[in-house]
Amino acid sequence: MRAMMLNAPHEMLHLSELPVPAPESGQVLVQVRACGVCRTDLHVVDGDLTDGKRPIILGHEIVGTIAAKGEGVERFALGDRVGVPWLGYTCRTCHYCRTGRENLCDKARFTGYHIDGGYAEYTIADQRYCFPIPAGYSDAEAAPLLCAGLIGYRSLVAAGDAKRLGIYGFGAAAHIVAQLARHQGREVFAFTRPDDGVAQALARRLGAVWAGGSDETAPQELDAAILFAPVGSLVPVALKAVAKGGVVVCAGIHMSAIPSFPYRDLWGERVIRSVANLTRRDGEEFLNLCPQVPVRTEVERFPLERANEALAKLREGKISGAAVLEIDMGRAA
Repeated sequence: MRAMMLNAPHEMLHLSELPVPAPESGQVLVQVRACGVCRTDLHVVDGDLTDGKRPIILGHEIVGTIAAKGEGVERFALGDRVGVPWLGYTCRTCHYCRTGRENLCDKARFTGYHIDGGYAEYTIADQRYCFPIPAGYSDAEAAPLLCAGLIGYRSLVAAGDAKRLGIYGFGAAAHIVAQLARHQGREVFAFTRPDDGVAQALARRLGAVWAGGSDETAPQELDAAILFAPVGSLVPVALKAVAKGGVVVCAGIHMSAIPSFPYRDLWGERVIRSVANLTRRDGEEFLNLCPQVPVRTEVERFPLERANEALAKLREGKISGAAVLEIDMGRAA
């Protein structure tokens, strides 16, 4: 099979020919049809996340079909379409796992970081951590739901019942969560890179009542804010924008340092909280909700061999919506 491999941080991915892996007990072999390109992939490439496997096949927004099954696999049949998310394994016995917080498991392993992911023609996944993909979505349209959508959904839940919701960084996750928020009757205020007219236009098209640069002041006091941009300096900015009792949700797995700020900006029972990974329950709830909204993803498609280009455009803020690799199986081994 063909795969785009990362040997070490700060290097370009390179196209490799590898044996098709064989599933072990409880695992499925997924023939990859599409894989989203996520900002977390950038953090791995850029060396911000350092505890992963090397070399590694990136990619944790995977959509494909079951090509083979290991012993004991009962959840899926050959040919079923499934999604493979970031969370790839948990111990299932620790305090976190036993209390519905498997996203915090200390022994968790993640797709495209500890486990080879979907920048390839095939990948292996634990059947317990795969999801059926709802009908009505093409493979490329479904791919961003597996991380951008899931993290956005968990972040929205963490924001509570906020009526006026600020979203900082309007990329793949934001363009999905904005649709969920509008479906729930919330008002969305989108904060983008300064002068990013394309992202602001997308936000308005998806129902935002206001869209502007992150250097601008919110036109109304917010009840909550979600930060998808991995920029620590936006935390004090968002704190100033939310009302007393409001919450600032940091949704990324990595963020630059948060600068000091006066206590008065936090006072008034404002809250800063992070969102870490996802649970399988998140996936089940979110993927059941998507067709009801209905959530529609906007994707820019790239062939597997152009993964480096997709990552570069994402780093430069030149992707509107989500970037997705489409896998041409015509050349499969």
